[in-house]
Amino acid sequence: MDIAERRQAIEPREISQVSDTHLRISWADEKVCDYDAARLRRACPCAQCVNEWTGERTLKPEVIPDEVEFKDVSIVGRYALNFRWSDGHETGIYSFQYLRDLCESGTERVSAH
Repeated sequence: MDIAERRQAIEPREISQVSDTHLRISWADEKVCDYDAARLRRACPCAQCVNEWTGERTLKPEVIPDEVEFKDVSIVGRYALNFRWSDGHETGIYSFQYLRDLCESGTERVSAH
């Protein structure tokens, strides 16, 4: 994959909050990824959830309830999303690259559209 293809792969074409617990991103390269709120919350990349020096996840996944919801989704510049969660957390900035990596790693579902 060359640089232009890689750049296109992490460029969202459409971001839609399907429900309080489901987000869908359609990427410019035609891939569609579905994200579950609880899984995304457990994968939060912020300094409260991941040790900045070691990269070790300090957030214990079991403390995040399966019922956690998106309260707000906002775009950060042209490179990321920020979520305000029903548990009050709101400091994580999820880069488009990070969201795409979560999708590619199988953490989230991929829809064949």
